[in-house]
Amino acid sequence: MNYPYMPKSTALWLIENTSLTFEQIADFCGMHELEIKNIADAENNKMQGLDPVLSGQLTRENIAAAEADPSVRLVLCDTIVMAQEKNKRGGGYTPKLHRQNRMGSILWILKNYPELSDAQIARLMRSTNPTVSSIRNKTHKDYADIKVCNPITLGLISEGVLKEEVNKAQKKAQKSK
Repeated sequence: MNYPYMPKSTALWLIENTSLTFEQIADFCGMHELEIKNIADAENNKMQGLDPVLSGQLTRENIAAAEADPSVRLVLCDTIVMAQEKNKRGGGYTPKLHRQNRMGSILWILKNYPELSDAQIARLMRSTNPTVSSIRNKTHKDYADIKVCNPITLGLISEGVLKEEVNKAQKKAQKSK
């Protein structure tokens, strides 16, 4: 389920500027109805409301339709949903323990998917092309100490993202034939 950016600020703005029900706002923001009531009851809100229309998350028509009929649910705009889906692909914080296993994960990918380019592996593993190249050529300074480990089980990448990259590499190889 996709929710708006800064859901509490968005909820505050919707409470102050629309006649939507708490249930509609809670459903749209991914919050509990009691949280929405608490935001509405707070006399001294320290946060500022975020206009979901100006930020492109909702349309005025969607708000008007929901105000007219309490059974209508607010729907996040497609552009925001696509941006959120794109951001789910990877990235984020990697714990120190797993960062130490990054080179082993690169080696695992090189052994299991040799068709992937150095740039693809570097992008997947958030590393650099020279590092991937040196591991591929067995010239990395710590190559003897690298322990092979599966990046999927470590949570460094998802299986779906890896399969997408492998499919891209296979299509590219077929085109070049």
